[in-house]
Amino acid sequence: MVLPNLYGDIMSDLCAGLVGGLGVAPGANLGEGLAVFEPTHGSAPKYAGKNKVNPMATILSGMLMLRHLKEYEAADNLEQAIAAVIAEGKEVTYDMKMDKSGGVGTSQVAGSRY
Repeated sequence: MVLPNLYGDIMSDLCAGLVGGLGVAPGANLGEGLAVFEPTHGSAPKYAGKNKVNPMATILSGMLMLRHLKEYEAADNLEQAIAAVIAEGKEVTYDMKMDKSGGVGTSQVAGSRY
């Protein structure tokens, strides 16, 4: 789908809701010879330094970059690790807690296991 910037932003935000929200929506901008990988959610400067936001979209954007670089095993390992953390549900941020018990901070996501 090719859209102007505003409509593309709206569409990516809507689609993020289908996969769990902006905190887990990776992004890739691919061009001829160039590629940029980033979360679809933007920078959220009001949360800077607060150890609060979900880093999974950033991590998954790295996974997309690894796939683009044909580092398939590393990409698969990263994706599986994130999926395991989400499935377990213990070391996730507040936006992913089903019981809304608070969750962990940005730097504690995934714990020390990965």
